[in-house]
Amino acid sequence: MKKVLITGANSYIGVSFENYVKEHYSEELDIDTVDMIDGTWREKDFSPYDVVFHVAGLAHADVGNVSEETKKRYYAINTNLAIETAEKAKADGVGQFVFMSSSIIYGESAPYGKRKMITEETIPAPANFYGDSKWQADKGVRKLASDKFTVTVLRPPMIYGKGSKGNYPKLAKLAKILPVFPDVDNERSMLYIENLCEFLSQVMIRGCSGVFWPQNAEYSNTKEIVRKIAKISGHKILISSTLNFLITLALHMPGKVKKLVNKALGNMSYDRKMSKYDFDYQVVTLEESIKKTEG
Repeated sequence: MKKVLITGANSYIGVSFENYVKEHYSEELDIDTVDMIDGTWREKDFSPYDVVFHVAGLAHADVGNVSEETKKRYYAINTNLAIETAEKAKADGVGQFVFMSSSIIYGESAPYGKRKMITEETIPAPANFYGDSKWQADKGVRKLASDKFTVTVLRPPMIYGKGSKGNYPKLAKLAKILPVFPDVDNERSMLYIENLCEFLSQVMIRGCSGVFWPQNAEYSNTKEIVRKIAKISGHKILISSTLNFLITLALHMPGKVKKLVNKALGNMSYDRKMSKYDFDYQVVTLEESIKKTEG
């Protein structure tokens, strides 16, 4: 059995992973958690652990309206804290460090109507300080890798599931109240929380090293997700192309409106080839994941 230390208490991913392991891998993985807020974690001995899983961080920034002080805080937590934690894990003799990076390091979604496909050769190009804070940490922890210290970096797309934060619950809220939604086509990579937890379990049990791009087996389409959420929720919603002119109009408007449309209806997907490994982790289909999230 491997002992795993989650650095970062009460996070959505950390708590979900701990619960998933208890249900599916209690004989292979033993989980502990340490709070990173007050700094007392620096006094904790990491040496009894085989794996340190770092989930502490700041996310979902309003990147268009923040002070320099706030930006510094993002770098302090997302970058400096991650690297310092990895350095301590290495110094204390931990064998594997698992870090949650993000697709945000590749910049914003492509505008509606244009495709953006990420491949293994795509060079990260963060569009703002939040993305850059994750990218600097991504690079920093990988520099610490050695024959005795395995570094595992995940760059997942949007993670969703019951109780998740971010863009998915906002879309779900709209799907339950809107009478009509535009008949738009886009392509996005997403990752359901249980698929992520299965992936994490496998890379820890196997001691995998390197950079990974886990995603659902199927690409997502915003209108289809809206349709599925509405159906599961017992809400009638009409998908109609008659509203598409509003999308075109919004794309010509400056400021937040245009950004919101591109964020919701833009395109950003991972090449499926880069998300296939020698183990199966896509244990829940897209349709089933929405039922579980909304159920």
